Amino acid sequence: MSEPEKRPKYGKIIEGAEQLSLGISIVVAILIGVGLGIVMRRYFGHAWLFWLGVFWGVAAAILNIVKAYKRQKAELDELKNDPRYRHYNKQEDDDDWDEKY
Repeated sequence: MSEPEKRPKYGKIIEGAEQLSLGISIVVAILIGVGLGIVMRRYFGHAWLFWLGVFWGVAAAILNIVKAYKRQKAELDELKNDPRYRHYNKQEDDDDWDEKY
């Protein structure tokens, strides 16, 4: 393997930590939203502000999921164009699958 293609020694651990961070970020976003809701309810005295905070937390969690999906899709699109995997791009018709096998 040439020097530019060499992967770091702990590459798999780093990739796993990145995937784990998505789950943690979802929980943290919701907890921050709930915390903001509690603070706003106590400070301003309106009960509906708690639910606004919960909504913001859930929206932030969904945004984290969308960003992770787009990042993963971009990585897979790069892999699709890699010459090593070009033969996997061929689409075959599923209708004649029974005839082949």
